[in-house]
Amino acid sequence: RSFQKHHKAMRSRTAVWYETTVRYERSKGDENNIATEAYAVDALSFAEAEQRITEEMEPYCSGEFDVKKIAIAPYREVFFSEDEDDDKFFRATVAIITLDERTGKEKKNNVNYLVQAKNIETARRYVVDAFFNTAIDYEINRLVETKILDVFEK
Repeated sequence: RSFQKHHKAMRSRTAVWYETTVRYERSKGDENNIATEAYAVDALSFAEAEQRITEEMEPYCSGEFDVKKIAIAPYREVFFSEDEDDDKFFRATVAIITLDERTGKEKKNNVNYLVQAKNIETARRYVVDAFFNTAIDYEINRLVETKILDVFEK
């Protein structure tokens, strides 16, 4: 069957990702306000994640800056979109289905992905596209919008 891609290219990146929550003072015009925002960074340790998010946010900071939380992300692979309308990040839980050759039973292994998309329908389509040219049997079990505003790569 023919398969029409409705969007620009996606690219994926596998790494150890950390989700960070930062609280900082940012200036907008004449006034300063405190923002609490979530970002993902790739890093090899909690210390490096803290250092990386601090460096990335420095240009936007006008005063105090705190890294409130750092956690190892529940995904290893991020699907990035080249489409500038895709300004949100969704967490996709995909069940990879394999056959246990000994018992002949299906086994499902859940894998999480972070997907950049403009809405849940687009995110679903991007996951389908990612698996399209593979021989992998899968089911998309969950798609939820995250609070992540951006993903910083090394």
